[in-house]
Amino acid sequence: MDNAEAPSSVLVLEFKEDTALTEMMRLRVSSLQRSGQKRQDGERLLLPHEAVYRLDFPTQELNFSRWYFSLNAHGRVTITGISQHWTPDLTHLMTRQLLEPIGTFWRNAEDPEDTPLKWLEADMQEFGERIAELAKVRKVMYFLFAFKDGAEAANLSCSVEFTPDK
Repeated sequence: MDNAEAPSSVLVLEFKEDTALTEMMRLRVSSLQRSGQKRQDGERLLLPHEAVYRLDFPTQELNFSRWYFSLNAHGRVTITGISQHWTPDLTHLMTRQLLEPIGTFWRNAEDPEDTPLKWLEADMQEFGERIAELAKVRKVMYFLFAFKDGAEAANLSCSVEFTPDK
């Protein structure tokens, strides 16, 4: 996990913010607040520090290789995968559709800015493998990115490297 360039025999996919879907989910929250209604039982509402990101898979036969992640500041970013059963144009996001493990990267406020990011290596490996497995049945996968402890989307670069399945 670093900022090194990937060899040409691999596929590096960058997480892209889905601003339209993020806005749609924010509108759902504000609509519920305005009308005084409650969320559906089990519904997962978008929190103010979260945004929806996506990965688009040009091919479905992939093996996870590694993460590329940079955060040009202090803070914590958590990435939660959303199962292939969510159709955002038809249904609300439900908590049962959130996948484990989650990915977490961080740099503490007292760490110098050139300090390497910290992460839970085993969880990140399993998370990457899970993404590759789900890519077999999806052309796109959605994720919730949560920005905490001073982290901001503008300071983030995140991608995942795969090798094509032979």
